[in-house]
Amino acid sequence: MARNIINIEGVSKAFDIRPLLVEVSLGISEGERIGIVGRNGGGKSTLLKILADLEPPDQGRVTRANWAKLGMLSQVDTAEAGATVRDVVVGSKKTHEWASDSGVREIFAGLFGGYNSELLDRPFGSLSGGEKRRVGIAKLLIEPLDIVLLDEPTNHLDVEGVAWLADHIRKRRELAVVVITHDRWFLDEVSDTMWEVVDGKVEAYEGGYSAYVLAKAERARQQAAEDARKNNLIRKELAWLRRGAPARTSKPKFRVDAANQLIASEPAPRNKAELLNFATNRLGNSVYEIHHARLAIGETTLIDSLNWNIGPGDRIGIVGVNGSGKTTLMRTLAGQYRFAAGKIQTGVTVKAAFLSQHLQELDPSWRVIEAVEKVALHVELGGGREISASQLCERLGFDYEGQQRMVRDLSGGEKRRLQLTRLLMDSPNVLLLDEPTNDFDVETLTALEDLLDTYAGVLIVISHDRYFLERVCDRFVGLLGDESLRDLPRGVDQYLELRHSMIERSIATAPKKTISDAAQVRLIKKDIAKLEKQIEKVQSEEKQLIAEQEAASFDHQKLIEIAAKLEAIQSLRQKLEDEWLELSGKISE
Repeated sequence: MARNIINIEGVSKAFDIRPLLVEVSLGISEGERIGIVGRNGGGKSTLLKILADLEPPDQGRVTRANWAKLGMLSQVDTAEAGATVRDVVVGSKKTHEWASDSGVREIFAGLFGGYNSELLDRPFGSLSGGEKRRVGIAKLLIEPLDIVLLDEPTNHLDVEGVAWLADHIRKRRELAVVVITHDRWFLDEVSDTMWEVVDGKVEAYEGGYSAYVLAKAERARQQAAEDARKNNLIRKELAWLRRGAPARTSKPKFRVDAANQLIASEPAPRNKAELLNFATNRLGNSVYEIHHARLAIGETTLIDSLNWNIGPGDRIGIVGVNGSGKTTLMRTLAGQYRFAAGKIQTGVTVKAAFLSQHLQELDPSWRVIEAVEKVALHVELGGGREISASQLCERLGFDYEGQQRMVRDLSGGEKRRLQLTRLLMDSPNVLLLDEPTNDFDVETLTALEDLLDTYAGVLIVISHDRYFLERVCDRFVGLLGDESLRDLPRGVDQYLELRHSMIERSIATAPKKTISDAAQVRLIKKDIAKLEKQIEKVQSEEKQLIAEQEAASFDHQKLIEIAAKLEAIQSLRQKLEDEWLELSGKISE
């Protein structure tokens, strides 16, 4: 029987006068996999901090098992000033200590592509957001923990990184996991239970995200407790789940007959014929025609010999490795960048809108509704439908009160949502979205997907959110870092298979460094044993110098001498450890 790790009883928490959690009682046991969803600002992160003992409850009791080791990944990746990646991930552990662990090597291979001394010696502060996230995840996974609390672990990770993390967590069945994420594919892959934080309560659902959607829809049907707008979003989400991806509904443990009745009269997510007809009227027969093009940054070629036709009504998802040229290609289509060679022909009626990963400055003195109405008062959808600026704001999560807020008071996620709203109000017929789901909660994502279902134009999307891509796109292309753009008829699954094959081929064709001759192996092992003795001796000298340094804290001259010796001995230790690692890699297991 699984032991209990954390229990909370009657926990309440409020900020100012706004209650986030009200009389919440729940527990987490060994090996449990729990996904948490809810609106932004609804209390998800606060609940996680209370579980981690980083935030005290206003009332109630939190009990934690004394034997359990807990780790947490917050949304912000930080480290001490001047810390290197090595300091953050492995701390004071010697190289030969952690490098000899196959589990640690697997984590390094999955997150960083292998042991990279250049990366490990880089200052943490110089890393990109994605690199910092991978460092934080590596630190957590390397430690021998019983439970991990993850707050948006997939932020800044590419599709491949998200897939590896999901697979790694699935394999470690002894590890209890509680995760907050808007990545619904990831939730389906790793979660056995879902918690929804809503109106100060935590509602539990059996199964992953798909099961949660089905169960929530069933509860709404039986209890008639959901308002019409939310119920409609749930139905559309459910209809897509049951029609477009039935394999995902394998996790629910309840009957789905009632849920099927619920969506019996629900139309298909998109009327493709109607939208294509409308798109053709707006765009003509040609949107983008690219011939023999080369995309490059400086001397580096990203894509070569590109031939690509994009027609009216195309809904294309772009996936690829970091640095392969996804964003640069998007910027080129938006007219912000030029091909180094070749030709691009853009349709005369094309009106493109580009949502980048970076927030553009908005006038802080504007109200939300004012910022949107400055673009347009109404926007036309497919099928002759038209909605006002206020209605579009509401569909994307800005209720009447939210529309009256000042831009300067918005969070980063809300500002991004506002930028997307302004973009849609301009009635573009080509929509270019670069990571549009960043900082959006699940409900807003569902509303956005519902809105894009009615969008009668060309849609091209870059996203690490696999669920979103599969929901809104009909075609997929991939950039695998080999200077070519590939069609992916089977979508993201095909991309991951191709990446796996490429990595295996590169390993197979790489020069073999292992030594098989028995006599040579014995010599190598002798050298390794000699190095280990040298490392032990150097470590002993290092400890002695540190002790002398502490004893001579008031002798300035002696401290200078000891510091010089300590620097030399540490440099020697690092050199010996690198040699140990290199020799160890030459012996095949």
